[in-house]
Amino acid sequence: MCAVKMRPDEVDVEVPLVRRLVAAQYPQWASLPVERLTSSGTENAMFRLGEDKVVRLPRHPGAVESVAHEQYWLARLVPRLSVAAPVPLERGEPGEGFPWPWSVYRWLDGRNPVAGAVEKPEALAADLGAFVAELRRIDPQDGPANDRGVPLRERDAFTRDAIAQLEGRIDTASVTALWEEALRVPDRTDPPVWAHSDLSPGNVLVEDGRLAAVIDFGGVGVGDPAVDLIVAWNLLPASARATFRKAVGADDAEWARGRGWALSISLIQLPYYWETNPPLAENSRHVIREILTETGR
Repeated sequence: MCAVKMRPDEVDVEVPLVRRLVAAQYPQWASLPVERLTSSGTENAMFRLGEDKVVRLPRHPGAVESVAHEQYWLARLVPRLSVAAPVPLERGEPGEGFPWPWSVYRWLDGRNPVAGAVEKPEALAADLGAFVAELRRIDPQDGPANDRGVPLRERDAFTRDAIAQLEGRIDTASVTALWEEALRVPDRTDPPVWAHSDLSPGNVLVEDGRLAAVIDFGGVGVGDPAVDLIVAWNLLPASARATFRKAVGADDAEWARGRGWALSISLIQLPYYWETNPPLAENSRHVIREILTETGR
C-alpha cells in the first residue's frame, strides 16, 4: 500500500505513545502487545491491543467530536444489528502528550475488500444491502442528524469547486453534466431514517468473501439514507449493483441520489487527497470511472 502523508494539523501517533496511554489509564492491559494497523483512513489511527482489542485515536482536531458520538450511538445500535460492529470497551482521556479522547473497542476479524477484486460480489452485495436495510428499520426517534443526510444541492458549491480543481486531470465536462443531472433528482419526502454515511471499502470487513463487520460509525445519524448507496460504486462491480439495490429497496430517485453522493464525495476527495492519500485518491478515480461507464459517458 502507498504511504499516506500527514495533514498539516495531524498528530503523529506511534506505538510508544499508545503503550504509554494504555499503561497509564488501563494498567490491566499494560503488558499486552501493541501493533499499528495499516489503513488508508484519514480520520483515525488504529492499533491492535493484544488479541481481542483495538485502540482508535483521532488523528486531527476534526475527528475528535466523533469519539463521543460513536461510543454513545454504537452502544444503542449494535444490539439491534445482526452484522458485527465495533463494541466500545473504554473511552480514554487526553494524556502522555496526546491532546484528545480516544477509544478502545473489541477486535473484529476480517479484512478490507478491494474494489475490482471482490471475491463473491453477488453475496457481498446482498449482505451489504441487508445491513443498510436493517439499519434503516431501527427507530430513528431522538437520533442525531446525519451530516450527509441532506439534499445534494447543499454540496453544490463544494462539488463544483472540486471539478474546477480537476480540470485537465479528468473529464470535467462529463462529470459536470452528471452532477447537474443529480441536482435535478427529487429530494426525499419520507421521514428520516438511520444511515451509516461512510460505507467505503475501508469501513467494510469481509471473511471468505462475505460481510463480516461494518466499522467507523463516527458519522452515523438520521436523514436521507441515500448516502449509504455509495458502496454500490466505491466497492461493488456493476454486475452486483442490482442485487444490492434490490436488498436495500431503493427506488429510481433514491438510486440516482445515491449515485450523486458517490460522485460528489469522490470529486471532492480526489484533489484533496491526490498527493497525500494515494489509495483514497485511486478509489475516488475508480468511482468516477464506474459512474461514467454506467451512464454511457
